[in-house]
Amino acid sequence: MREALWYDRAAGDRVSCRLCPHECLIPAGKVGLCAARRNEAGRLISLNYGRCSSLAWDPVEKKPLYHFYPGRSLLSIGTVGCSFHCQFCQNWEIARSQAETFAVTPEQILELLHARSPKNNIGVAYTYSEPLVWYEFVLETARAVKAAGYKNVLVTNGFIREGPLADLLPYIDALNIDVKGFNREFYHRIVHGNYEPVLRTARMSHEAGCLVEVTTLLIPTLNDNPEEITELVSWVAGDLGPETPLHFSRYFPNYRLDLPPTPLETLRRTRDIAGQRLAHVYLGNVRDEDDDTYCPGCHARVIARRGYQVQILALDGNWCAACGRELNLVNE
Repeated sequence: MREALWYDRAAGDRVSCRLCPHECLIPAGKVGLCAARRNEAGRLISLNYGRCSSLAWDPVEKKPLYHFYPGRSLLSIGTVGCSFHCQFCQNWEIARSQAETFAVTPEQILELLHARSPKNNIGVAYTYSEPLVWYEFVLETARAVKAAGYKNVLVTNGFIREGPLADLLPYIDALNIDVKGFNREFYHRIVHGNYEPVLRTARMSHEAGCLVEVTTLLIPTLNDNPEEITELVSWVAGDLGPETPLHFSRYFPNYRLDLPPTPLETLRRTRDIAGQRLAHVYLGNVRDEDDDTYCPGCHARVIARRGYQVQILALDGNWCAACGRELNLVNE
């Protein structure tokens, strides 16, 4: 355990957490909504500091990040806890702090990186659970990882206040941000949060020079309305740029939500809508769909994907080898 950053003391031994927009006012002995930060006698303590629930080497495409060092691998680590309570949570055991954890230090993470062949290993992905409620450990580890010449990736719901995010972003190279819908009522009722801070996180990350990719899990009848998708796509194109990768993933029943899986025709229709404004639209949790990357200029296929098998076809660093156009992609 470690004393948390970003909190204020309040009357009666209460503390006000300032990490995420929930701004929980926590009585002594209680935890915030994320279940990862507890008030101990007027001090906010990070319960998950140095506690890891999952650790594995993953292809970067699994995050998913399709435009960040394609074909390379990352050390993926995660903890427990989450600032949202999504009814459709795919990792609810760790999100609700019901998974076992083991101790890990930033130094041990660096040792694992150094022991791996540098040919394919590019750094660390903070993922699986919500890394922003692991803030103190992620910040300390990301500083060390960056100083050692490796990359840091966040796979996140983006629900964080501006100050903590601004302190973290100098150490982050890429993010996949989960925009769960473009609807306040959906976020309030199904996710138990608010989507406007998530959009702010994406904008701030983009403006800070990070590579940003966006993922939306399409849930039948809840967030797959064509008008809502059009609004989401317009925001991505306008605020992040029309070459920002957008991933639409197929929903399957899990946790407390029992709707049928997303129909393939819905995913394809949504891809067609997004393709009118965006150059790179991908479908996740499906098979036998075109997952390749094409140059927006000459339409050459520059990266071929079959599952997590990646073949670089026409890239010269960050440029299309066919026409010389610079791509919204990091490969050097």
